[in-house]
Amino acid sequence: MKFRKSLLICSALVAFPHAAQAQDSNSELEALRAEVAALKEQLAAVAAKVDDAAKAKDKKSTAPEVKWKGAPELEGEGGWSFKPRGRLLFDAANVSAPSAINDRGLGFSNELRRARLGVQGTIPGGFGYKFEADIASGEAEITDALFDYSHKGLTVTVGQHNNFQSLEELSSSNDTSFMERSAFTDAFGFERRVGVSVQYGAGNILAQGGVFTDNIGDLSSDENNSIGVDGRLLFMPKLGNAQLHFGGSVHLRELNDSAVTVRYRQRPLVHSTDTRFIDTGNISATSETSYGLEAALISGRFHAAAEGHWLNVARTGVNIADANFFGGSLEGGVFLTNDTRSYKGGIFRSIKVKNPVGKGGFGALQFNVRYDYLDLNDGPIVGGKQNGYQASLIWTPIDYVRFMINYAKMDYSDAVIAAGTDRDYSVDVVAPGRSLLFDNPTYINHKKGRGITRPFLLLPAKLFAKNTRLF
Repeated sequence: MKFRKSLLICSALVAFPHAAQAQDSNSELEALRAEVAALKEQLAAVAAKVDDAAKAKDKKSTAPEVKWKGAPELEGEGGWSFKPRGRLLFDAANVSAPSAINDRGLGFSNELRRARLGVQGTIPGGFGYKFEADIASGEAEITDALFDYSHKGLTVTVGQHNNFQSLEELSSSNDTSFMERSAFTDAFGFERRVGVSVQYGAGNILAQGGVFTDNIGDLSSDENNSIGVDGRLLFMPKLGNAQLHFGGSVHLRELNDSAVTVRYRQRPLVHSTDTRFIDTGNISATSETSYGLEAALISGRFHAAAEGHWLNVARTGVNIADANFFGGSLEGGVFLTNDTRSYKGGIFRSIKVKNPVGKGGFGALQFNVRYDYLDLNDGPIVGGKQNGYQASLIWTPIDYVRFMINYAKMDYSDAVIAAGTDRDYSVDVVAPGRSLLFDNPTYINHKKGRGITRPFLLLPAKLFAKNTRLF
């Protein structure tokens, strides 16, 4: 009996710690289960956040992307884009002529030279558009109004745009070396016209051609039946780090108009005066044929450009010979800072300032000289001759702002305005000007290429997605 009691007591002593240990294990297991459940909840929360972030990223990628290139540029899916554009150019000038000339248009003058507003962009499928108007005169005048199609090196343009007249005429007024282009570009009536054109570029070759009628502002009359054919061919090789440019253009225009007269004349460099010292007056005409040659070089800080343009006017009347006129220019320039002139697509482009104001730099400083010649004399037509000796200093503090001052010594012979009895004399011109730009004026950026395009106004509503702001 005593033995049994002893055995029971020993068994109880042995079993007690095992029972206690089992109870502790169950508690630990429950704690582990609770921790695993908590970790599962945390992992689920993290997965939900990751999923939300991915959805937000996908949603963001479908919204229009906004870039700043002088103005806000929106880019949407599939090739949509939209960008406002414009420019403000203020000019002032003092024209000093011989005291014997009494003309109130001489002396000091100033003007808002250009005040343009417009839009440009692209549409899926390789199409582009642009519309711009100038309100500097107080009334809206359409400059560019067209749309285009681009595929690889081919661009087809419909609407009002430049008809491939010359290197300087096609280069934006934002990017020229002087306040005004060479005299022949204005004297010979270069302007944008309504038409259809095609251009194709391959390697160093660019060919441009089109059929044009007249400027939109001159098409209000149904009697205006003028039509012209224009073509331009360029060779644009690189020689080491130097960019070369060689080109020629041909222009044939039938006036076909009830007003069968033309007039060629030019101001003394600046546009703010309406005085013209050389002027053919109205002469009879049935058609115009002109030829142009152009060449340019950009090498580091230095650039040079030369152009010549020959104009033949077929005239009406018995025993009246055709009239022939010529204009040309030669210019050179150098940057006094470590900058260079830009070039692309057969034209000069705006410079990219390497050390702009606001980022510790001075901006870009450029000095240019130009010889500007125009001959409006031919036989019985005495419109006068111009030999212009010109210089300019341009300060570009940032990419979209320019300040400049121009000086010109204009030598005239056979001037239509006499200084007493003298028609051979000189005129001095001093002209400061400045410009504010918020456009990138020439190219519409297609996804698979760039074209010289001046497209028609289309406002793609797809760009204006929810919560999208233009300004």
